[in-house]
Amino acid sequence: MLEALSHYLSSNDAGAWRAKHAQFSLTVTIGEQAERVVFADGAIKVARGDEGTDMHFTFSRQNWDDFVRQEPPIGCQSLSAMLETNKLDISGDLIHFSRHIMLLEGAFQSLRNLPTAVAEPFVEEGIEDIIGRYLRINLNGVPHRIYFEEAGKGIPLLCLHTAGADGRQYREVLNNPEITARFRVIVFDLPWHGKSSPPAGFQTEVYQLTTDLYMDTVMAVKEALGLQNPAVMGCSIGGRAVLHLALRHGDQFCAAIGLQSAMNAESHYGEALADMTPLWRPDIHGGDTAGGFMEMLIAPHSPMEHKWETLWHYMQGGPGVFAGDLYYYLVDGDMRNGIAEQIDTSRCPLYLLTGEYDVSATPEMTKELAELVGAQHFEVMKGMGHFPMSENPNLFMSYLKPILSEIEAA
Repeated sequence: MLEALSHYLSSNDAGAWRAKHAQFSLTVTIGEQAERVVFADGAIKVARGDEGTDMHFTFSRQNWDDFVRQEPPIGCQSLSAMLETNKLDISGDLIHFSRHIMLLEGAFQSLRNLPTAVAEPFVEEGIEDIIGRYLRINLNGVPHRIYFEEAGKGIPLLCLHTAGADGRQYREVLNNPEITARFRVIVFDLPWHGKSSPPAGFQTEVYQLTTDLYMDTVMAVKEALGLQNPAVMGCSIGGRAVLHLALRHGDQFCAAIGLQSAMNAESHYGEALADMTPLWRPDIHGGDTAGGFMEMLIAPHSPMEHKWETLWHYMQGGPGVFAGDLYYYLVDGDMRNGIAEQIDTSRCPLYLLTGEYDVSATPEMTKELAELVGAQHFEVMKGMGHFPMSENPNLFMSYLKPILSEIEAA
């Protein structure tokens, strides 16, 4: 059943490189049948039996069949997604799963026999219209150089990236002439992210994003750029941030667009792996683990070149930055217990879009939020996951443009 795993390394150079540093074994039980998979000496070997393995993967027959489908259903797009949605049980020494998540995901997903997608050449080569600059601001008395990019003219549209990533996620919004003809799209990298370096003295600090710090940063950028009555759009932690902005500063924004917005977030994956500590350990490559962790949130239909560019942004994150962002997402930014109800959508109209494959901020969670606050718009984006603007930008535009037209008309 798993014999094809042995051939994965022969067709994937990156997987073969990762396998050189792998020394662990696992028992894979599918229904009533168990097989032993050993990663050692730069090879993958499959045999019968389950003696002396480091980890155990246990699938029901139905969940396994769903996983290996070329178009897997929601929650079965990756091993980590199945762990998150309780469709896969993993026991044993789970640190091996974190350390080798990219190798494991690549090997097991290779059983789907998907073709390798290659991006088409540019129809027109040349220089893009995006302009990148640095903004010098004193954020709560601390000097920062914040990198931002912009394109277009018209209504300011301030865009907030996801946890552990940076503003490159919005490149296709910045490059869309239909949008930039009517909107001045502005995307900045949070401090510690992308091209925005940490402040001086960061080497003695542990980065942690709080609600107050996030709000202070966004409002400082808004004021420094002189943005009058802009719209704000954010995804993931940015999708939570637009809710806090609407609550605290709703009279200073003409509208808020929440991508993957929800009042709170929980992670069964994080609980299983000791509260995300694998994202920042000296014996684990945090970037590789972050990229593998985020793969579970991407729809299997998303174009491979966009999927892997999205993951690459995570793989480049600084040590501890992703984990520090998750403090806001999972803990400090929780909007339950009467907080979200205070959002006045008549003061700041709220538009909500959520990808159906997101197992973090699910469509059900966004629907609950929309009904609670009386959002102007809520829609589930079919065939999309947690990173709509970067994992499948062309499809995302079909959902975004009508909302932008409505904001412009208002």
